[in-house]
Amino acid sequence: MHQVARWVGRSDVWLTRGMARHGVRLLRVSLGVVFFWFGFLKFFPGLSPAQDLAARTIAWLTWGVVPPSVGLPILAAWESAIGFGLLTGRFLRATLLLLVVQMMGTVTPLALFPAETFTRFPYAPTLEGQYIIKNLVLVAAAIVIGATVRGGRLTAEPDPAAAIKR
Repeated sequence: MHQVARWVGRSDVWLTRGMARHGVRLLRVSLGVVFFWFGFLKFFPGLSPAQDLAARTIAWLTWGVVPPSVGLPILAAWESAIGFGLLTGRFLRATLLLLVVQMMGTVTPLALFPAETFTRFPYAPTLEGQYIIKNLVLVAAAIVIGATVRGGRLTAEPDPAAAIKR
């Protein structure tokens, strides 16, 4: 029994170190895939389930100056650029800035079109509302990635100072 506990402990350390070593990169690449994929779909009318709501949001936010025929390709390029930046790991500060600005626009339909984003405001989102609300996870992922832009990293090693505070 003692050997099993020791093996479990060593395996846990090994796995935790692997997650710390590769987790942020995996997070960055997976976030890049999501942004590139969803952005790329917007280049093709009818393929993105979010395109109609996105088009109306862009029109509302620009007081009708930017029509959907212009706004959607810009949004598609914007999201694809975010995805490309995350996938390559290049220009991450600029990429994350684009992501934050895009996310601010993404959440606006919750306030602008509550009848379409909620079946019962404010606690029962429609499928479109759920699609928007899940972006909280994408923002949190971007924050973790942003914390490493200047060379920060995750560590699997316990922080002695944190143990003392507990």
